[in-house]
Amino acid sequence: MQFGICWAIFGFAHTILAALALPPIIKIGAIFTEEERNGSVEIAFKYAVHKINKDRSLLPKTNLVYDIQYVKKDDSFHACKKACSQVRMGVHAVFGPSDPLLASHIHSICDALDIPHLEVRLDPEADSREFSINLYPAQKLLNLAFQDIMSFLNWTRFAIIYEEDFGLIKLRELVKSSQSSKIEVYLRQADVTSYRRVLKEIKSKEINNFIVDTKPENLQDFLKGILQLQMNDYKYHYLFTTFDLETFDLEDFKYNFVNMTAFRIIDTKDLTVQEILRDMARFQPHHLRPSSLNSSFVKTEAALIYDSVFVFAVGLQTLDQSHTLRIQNASCDREEPWDGGLSLINYINSVEMKGLSGPIELKESQRVQFTLDLLKLKHHSVKKVGEWRPSTGLNITDRAAFFDTGTTNVTLVVTTILEQPYVMLKTNAEKTGNGRYEGFCIDLLAKIAVIVGFDYRIELVPDGKYGVIDLETGEWNGIVRQLMEKKADLAVGSMTINYARESVIDFTKPFMNLGISILFKRPEYKASTFFSFMNPLGFDIWMFVVGSFFMICFTIYALGKLSPIERLNVKPWRKSEFLRNGSVLSNAIFFVTGTLLRQPSGICLQATSTRIVGGIWWFFTLIMISSYTANLAAFLTVERMITPIENAEDLASQTEITYGTLESGSTMTFFRDSMIETYKKMWRFMENKKPSVFVPTYEEGIKRVLEGNYAFLMESTMLDYIVQRNCNLTQIGGLLDSKGYGIATPMGSPWRDKISLAILDLQEKGEIQMLYDKWWKNTGETCSRDDKGKESKANSLGVDNIGGVFVVLLCGLAFAVIVAICEFCYNSRKGNGYSKRNMALLPQQSLCTEMASELCFAMRCRASRQRPALRRQCSKCLAKIANHDATGVGDGAGGGVATNPILPPPSAPRSSAKVPAPATSLVLLPHQFNFSPILGNENRQCFEDLKERLQKPETIKVNSSTNTVEPPPKTKRETLVN
Repeated sequence: MQFGICWAIFGFAHTILAALALPPIIKIGAIFTEEERNGSVEIAFKYAVHKINKDRSLLPKTNLVYDIQYVKKDDSFHACKKACSQVRMGVHAVFGPSDPLLASHIHSICDALDIPHLEVRLDPEADSREFSINLYPAQKLLNLAFQDIMSFLNWTRFAIIYEEDFGLIKLRELVKSSQSSKIEVYLRQADVTSYRRVLKEIKSKEINNFIVDTKPENLQDFLKGILQLQMNDYKYHYLFTTFDLETFDLEDFKYNFVNMTAFRIIDTKDLTVQEILRDMARFQPHHLRPSSLNSSFVKTEAALIYDSVFVFAVGLQTLDQSHTLRIQNASCDREEPWDGGLSLINYINSVEMKGLSGPIELKESQRVQFTLDLLKLKHHSVKKVGEWRPSTGLNITDRAAFFDTGTTNVTLVVTTILEQPYVMLKTNAEKTGNGRYEGFCIDLLAKIAVIVGFDYRIELVPDGKYGVIDLETGEWNGIVRQLMEKKADLAVGSMTINYARESVIDFTKPFMNLGISILFKRPEYKASTFFSFMNPLGFDIWMFVVGSFFMICFTIYALGKLSPIERLNVKPWRKSEFLRNGSVLSNAIFFVTGTLLRQPSGICLQATSTRIVGGIWWFFTLIMISSYTANLAAFLTVERMITPIENAEDLASQTEITYGTLESGSTMTFFRDSMIETYKKMWRFMENKKPSVFVPTYEEGIKRVLEGNYAFLMESTMLDYIVQRNCNLTQIGGLLDSKGYGIATPMGSPWRDKISLAILDLQEKGEIQMLYDKWWKNTGETCSRDDKGKESKANSLGVDNIGGVFVVLLCGLAFAVIVAICEFCYNSRKGNGYSKRNMALLPQQSLCTEMASELCFAMRCRASRQRPALRRQCSKCLAKIANHDATGVGDGAGGGVATNPILPPPSAPRSSAKVPAPATSLVLLPHQFNFSPILGNENRQCFEDLKERLQKPETIKVNSSTNTVEPPPKTKRETLVN
């Protein structure tokens, strides 16, 4: 019983699995044109079916059976009729045809009956179709690939040659993209009979770049026209839309170095692909060998039809794992679609595999994953130089292959700009050929041409600009545009290497390093004044010093008045209650002045408070004098220019001095694209300044600088050349950036690396430096500067530098003389007034007579220093004075007592014995006190007080042995006088 149940379950499961399995025979249909009969496409289709049936890994229990029908091109009626016959046979898919018109009718039938339709043709329609799967890359993606290669080659002017109207539909996206980017495109339709005429017309327009879309069978005729018109050298570039360039005979073009580029979808270097091609070549019938297929190359449509059969088989395999494939019972006579068609087409759309044409991935019935190899005709064959993928775009692996000249014996077109000292016209030379030019770059180019091995023809750029991009249109001008359009092979001159230019053209290794600097009119040296010694300190500091001087003077005077320590005894010979304060304003001023000038004043501060102030003042003067001395040395020994600007920051922070750059140059681009705030601020100023601060040439910029109030931002090498020849110009500040000059070439030019090696060789030999010295320093045009070397050593000081010190000295002397005269007059007048008051009975001399006598005495040089007796007394008085003279009283230098110790009368004989000197009585007048030589310093103050106390003459006793004064009797009236 249990055994029977097990067999029943097993039988039921086997029935279920049998129902889910694919049928043993699955029919597929194929429709080819008569031209494809027994061709590579048909053979590849049959070989794919044969390989799937032979290899049981995909469909182990199912065989594919094909039915092939042939129709003529443009015969859509018979094509539809044969397609319906295949539907009635029960085919599960239809392959082909490659003709666009026939394919559209076949697709309509398959779409109505839900039968998968697999195509391998280029379909310009971007709309996806539900039951149609096309393994040929979508034209939208192919146009992106063409745009990328054109962008890499910097094509801004090219021609499109197409043969069929369908070709223009394919390339319409390229035409649209060229309109948006201001690219010149010439469209020409041509066939076998008009290829030569069209090529000749385009050649006359100096167009060197072509996109060629012709029928594969007519491509050889097109290549023949290229040879006939000699458009097969390295200047011309042909981009073919076919994927089968390497299947054509290019033997006549291999050694002419013409640029031929195309994409391919089959990687013939892949080992798996090579094995498939060998098997496919052996599979074809013997009578078809070797014309249809070979073991090295296969046409694109043949590879795609092979892959489409495998995609169908993989879709069947996936469907077999989860669904049942119902028998196809559709018919063109009924409108009922096939029930299993929708499931099958969905599984086919989900296939991801690697086929003969590379990776395959489908999305909405279109192929979205593939790899295009970029091919380039080189010396001996077509080589892969890059690849393109929808996800990553273009990747060039051999950039130099696009511009390989293949030989060194060629004549290159060199474009340049007239600019001293790089390229200049000779004054006395024929105005033809390269011999009319001279300069640094001309000599450098000649040396490089000898090393690399090429001839050249120099041409001037039409617009006279180096090249800058227009941010609005994206177009370049100047030399850069010439190179991008391949109108020149090299560009020499002061061509700065920067990022923007490097992205569209190539540069060699820099032959000169430089940076941006500021050219400005050389300012006049400021004439030195007599009071240059005051320059080390600013005016405000001088005012602060003067203010501090008077503040310290007043502070010492005030503190001295308040402090009891500063008070002195007015009667040192006896203890007295009379005290006088020693703090006098004149003493304070003299003390502060002496300290400031680092000279002793003889005045000693007694109080602690005044000493503190004095110490602070000493510290202050120490710092100030040290700072002044150090700065004075710099100011007086090094003569400096006074410039309103010192660097770029000074320029950016002011608006009085305008500044600009060369128009359409790298310096202008540097400020425009800079992210540094200072340079951005400068660019905004230059951009908005009216009139424009940009100049078309260096000569115009130099002219504006010489006119004044203008700074020219330029490259340091050219600035050095200008400054060497014009002493009125100078460089301000250092370099704002660092860059180099290089020789420019078109993108990917093979000459770049060769010239770079030559430049390195010349640099190592020092020849470039020799050329620099030749054109910058040894031309005999350099100017001589009077101030050369001023900053390297100190100059001797002249009257212009420190003459003010002598002026101050003379002014001080004059002021002292005036003060002395005033004191002399004041003292004489004061003495004369005393005589009038106290000697009214005596005949008096006039003030002028008195002053004359005093002056005569002061001017005596050889006579006795003892002042003669006064002559203004009468004869009676002279007797009285004579009596006093007998006692040793005489006139001193100040009109008082004798300046020497009391001596005996001249008539008395000298004795060698020492006799003690008795006390001597002196008759003193108020204006005759000058006892310093006699009494010493200790009693000097006492006599100064006596000078104030006495109103009339009185007798003062002087002890000559001790040089002391005996005090007057207490009965004398003591009165303080002024």
